[in-house]
Amino acid sequence: PENNTPANTTTADGNGGLLPPISPTASKVMETDEQRKTPRRFEKISNFISALRTRGGKEGEEKSVQKRSAGRRRYVGNLPPIQTPPSTALVPAAPPTPVRTSPTTQPTPTKPQQPAPVIRKTLQEFKEEAAHAHSSGNYKCLQEFYSTTFDSFYQLVGAFQEETSTTRNPVQHPNVAGQLLDAVYSELLELPQDIQKVVLRGIVNSLLQKDVKGPRSFSDLQAYFILMQNPQFSHVKTYVIFAHLLRHVAHLEDKEHQVLVGWMTRLPAVQFRDIVDRLLQFISVRLFPPKQDELPPLPKCGWWIPSATKVLALFNAANNICVPVKLPHSHFYNSALDHIDLMAEYMAWQNPATHPGFSFCQYPYILSIAAKRKILQRDSEHQMIMNARRSLVQKVQRRQMPDMGMLFLNLNVRRSQLVSDSVNEIMQKRGDLKKKLKVNFVGEPGLDMGGLTKEWFLLLLRQIFQPEYGMFTYDDKAHCYWFSSIKVDNYSEFHLVGVLMGLAVYNSIILDMRFPPCCYKKLLSPAVVPYGNPRARVGLVGLTVDDLQQTMPDLAHGLKELLEYEGNVEEDLCMTFQVSRTEFGIVRTMNLRPGGDKIPVTNENRAEFVQSYVNWILNESIYHQFSAFYYGFHGVCASNALLLLRPEEVETLVCGSPELDMYA
Repeated sequence: PENNTPANTTTADGNGGLLPPISPTASKVMETDEQRKTPRRFEKISNFISALRTRGGKEGEEKSVQKRSAGRRRYVGNLPPIQTPPSTALVPAAPPTPVRTSPTTQPTPTKPQQPAPVIRKTLQEFKEEAAHAHSSGNYKCLQEFYSTTFDSFYQLVGAFQEETSTTRNPVQHPNVAGQLLDAVYSELLELPQDIQKVVLRGIVNSLLQKDVKGPRSFSDLQAYFILMQNPQFSHVKTYVIFAHLLRHVAHLEDKEHQVLVGWMTRLPAVQFRDIVDRLLQFISVRLFPPKQDELPPLPKCGWWIPSATKVLALFNAANNICVPVKLPHSHFYNSALDHIDLMAEYMAWQNPATHPGFSFCQYPYILSIAAKRKILQRDSEHQMIMNARRSLVQKVQRRQMPDMGMLFLNLNVRRSQLVSDSVNEIMQKRGDLKKKLKVNFVGEPGLDMGGLTKEWFLLLLRQIFQPEYGMFTYDDKAHCYWFSSIKVDNYSEFHLVGVLMGLAVYNSIILDMRFPPCCYKKLLSPAVVPYGNPRARVGLVGLTVDDLQQTMPDLAHGLKELLEYEGNVEEDLCMTFQVSRTEFGIVRTMNLRPGGDKIPVTNENRAEFVQSYVNWILNESIYHQFSAFYYGFHGVCASNALLLLRPEEVETLVCGSPELDMYA
């Protein structure tokens, strides 16, 4: 939610404070007195690396830039939907040759430098040439192809331009010959090292021809899209070049990021996974290098990890809009981050004014469920300590004798009146819900070392979820519970169930409580309770027939058949925009929209009818029940750490993992 995000916001363009720009000395490398008209080329990669290390000498300049731009961050993982930008936003064009003139003299006419001709090959021609080179041992033709193609963005895009590109919208399609690109990259790894170095040297020169924050054309975006698929960047020795490529991509503007995200969705699943794995490995190796002298010192390349994480966020956004997804969300986890100071990252994210800079909590998709559980537990422990300290101070101020019981949430319940006693105790001790939980059964002497608490959860939930209790309904096919839509006078018991779930997460207890996935989507809508707005509607989220399929499979099957019905819906089915339900043996009918009893369902509006039906079943009919449940849960787990969690991860924290790996 926009109003409850702890970190300030900014745009995802290159002007944000998240990624420090290249040092001003970088422009001097390309603009010496002798080489102002042509970009500088490096004959050896070692020369390029030495030049980069020279640029990083002025750390004070970079820190000042970071300080000026701090506190303007946002979640990049939640990118806006892809929209076609105006045709004038990005204009495909070949890179012109810059001509620099003196402000006091007339420009001297110079002959523009003509780019080398693009070497175009078909897939068959390239395979035949590669086979001939391997059989004869003569790689001259291949070396010429690779050196020319990767020498500039113009050559690179021209060599891999798809033949049908003139008939496709470049905003929606990268117009890159994917099969030829795969063959060229696969062959590259089998070629001699000299040719591989030629390619890397060409990439270096291509990147130096472009300003990190300069304007971009479609050709530039195509070149970045092609270079990110280079398998050479899997090797640590190429990480310096790979980092600068990622920096270029990370500094693009929002509209350019959206174009790249759309292109990423068209990548085959194998290439998509390879790039994601490459980025995760890059971040892990930069954090924990196998050899200390293999990479530049971390203070001189602090922008490496933010750049890689931001580019990885683009792939995560592309994965989220794919149906079905190319990779499970857990594939983006980086387990190496489990070993860093997570609470330092969390506190930096919580306090951007006092801790400016990058934090992994800005990109929660990369944090594993173990890391998020650790953050949530530490945050819960911190809140428990603060509440216990506050109680102790109040006792001392009142000149009362402190006791150990004040440091815990003590619940005294009778087994014969378990539900009513639990409701009363929780309502009376709402101010102590964020203390450590201890349960005492009346008339049974004993100390709660964890066993009594788990027994209380087990017995209470078993009684509440009984069908005859009337609070929840159970679906035998979906194997889960759902809220009863029958209206009642008091929703305190639904509030109790929410409190139980919150206490379980807060005290790290796994519950046998099976709700469908859409329940956890609603529980995080919004993830933070609206402050100062008691009338705010909570728990409402856009759901589809697929969500209903996981809750009420039979009903969802009937609605899908309605959508696929080939006859005349109005004449054959005689349905209106109404829904019927049975309450205590009485059938009641409600309108799905004003005047719904007079609106027939037709072939044209049946999709609207189905969506209205799903929204009524999963949102409107149970709003009061779920609202009480929502406030009960967030009354205990009110923490910004919930912003880091996906609905699937909340379910794992509550119910545990549904799959057991016996070989882990």
